[in-house]
Amino acid sequence: MRINRAGISYFIFLFCLVPAFTQESENILNLDEVLAQLAFSTGNVAQLSWDSLFQSGAFSFMGHKLVFSTGAAGSSGYALLDGSELIILPHPFIKDGELFFPESFLTTLKNFLDKIDDPDSDFRIAAIVIDPGHGGKDPGATATRIIKEKQTRVAEKDIVLAVSKNVYNRLLAAYPDKQVLLTRSSDTFLSLEERVAIANAIPLGDNDAIIYLSIHANSSFNRAARGYEVWYLDPHYRRDLVDPEKYSDSKEVIPILNAMLEEEFTRESILMAESIIHRFDEILGKELPSRGIKAEDWFVVRNARMPSVLVELGFISNEQDLLLMTNPQYVQSFGEALYQGIADFIVKFEQHGGFITIE
Repeated sequence: MRINRAGISYFIFLFCLVPAFTQESENILNLDEVLAQLAFSTGNVAQLSWDSLFQSGAFSFMGHKLVFSTGAAGSSGYALLDGSELIILPHPFIKDGELFFPESFLTTLKNFLDKIDDPDSDFRIAAIVIDPGHGGKDPGATATRIIKEKQTRVAEKDIVLAVSKNVYNRLLAAYPDKQVLLTRSSDTFLSLEERVAIANAIPLGDNDAIIYLSIHANSSFNRAARGYEVWYLDPHYRRDLVDPEKYSDSKEVIPILNAMLEEEFTRESILMAESIIHRFDEILGKELPSRGIKAEDWFVVRNARMPSVLVELGFISNEQDLLLMTNPQYVQSFGEALYQGIADFIVKFEQHGGFITIE
């Protein structure tokens, strides 16, 4: 089955069912043996990326990426090749803390690769959506501060727009080959639904991916509360990522495909959050405390059908944070931290397909 990450198009290609097997009926390979065979057969280096949360991983070899899950020894299940081919493979399994593979895992994979063409291009981030929160009739959080001996009302919508424009311009200059979009570029109101609709409607190619970054400023009744934080979607929240009308003749694979995409988007969102918080620590950590990365089902991250995070720059209710967020010099610093975090994520994503690589 050929899909793309936006669920726009597909091509049915159900590979033959893999028969049940037992450890006695065939060879069992360890991870080093599998990596060696993949490297030997492709003439290149093979790498494993692993996600301990979902007990699943990905092999990267000769421009291919195979996403797989583990299961009971002797069972089989779906794996995703190059983000487009859904195939059935014998499950790798974990025994005594080690990862093992039935030999038919490799032979079935190699047979499948012989039947398809190589990917047209490498898997890549094709579009970046920057979403400044609030706007127009919705000011977001507000506060007053003294500017030139005059009390001035400061609104969250203005702070996040200034930082978002800074990030947008940096990304435009760095990635002329990617779509970089602002959901709003002026003081206009957009509903939450309209914001995610903009991102979800961007057309993508078969090997293209998109990321979504929502930018906000925090507020609290506790005026001592301060610092930056990055949120991603709670892993327990489940979205409908696959359009059932596109798969009406193969409905049995919809929940499987949906779960695989959900898990991949979750780990990619976590990786993006970690990249951003690392750059905030590096660039702003001396002036602002870090509140870390957190999980929550905010509207924009739960409705964006892509890796997505929500960044809180600081607390508008805290005088120290507010001074930084309204200082043009620190607007540059916020923009630089966000840009560097996104750039770091893009490098990791395009090299490893969005998985956290085992060092």
